[in-house]
Amino acid sequence: MLGFELDFWDYATFAALIIVGAGFLTLFWLMMSWPGRIAIARRHPEAEAVNMMGWLGWVAVVPWVQAFIWAFKPTDVVDLRYGPSRVARETAAQIARLTGRPVAAEVKPPLPAPAPHEE
Repeated sequence: MLGFELDFWDYATFAALIIVGAGFLTLFWLMMSWPGRIAIARRHPEAEAVNMMGWLGWVAVVPWVQAFIWAFKPTDVVDLRYGPSRVARETAAQIARLTGRPVAAEVKPPLPAPAPHEE
């Protein structure tokens, strides 16, 4: 090949490098998925956004730290523009999509009857 023979220690070095590289990739994957997994486990309403921000955090450290903090943010605040039951249904559907479970069929409430037209 290149004028020298490969012995046991060369192959042991290659194996050690492969093991260290696989360990690094596994640790990287675990670190990047942490915020999203925490948000899903805590049934966070913005779990998908936290997950994406966590994965895009490898570009710079700051977005990953923000996603990690966001995953722990209390989620008991209800926006008055939406009813709590609607938010709960949307959150359940989003969590089901993120965990790979089937999304329950959404039943839409009936529309209110139109007001009588006065002339």
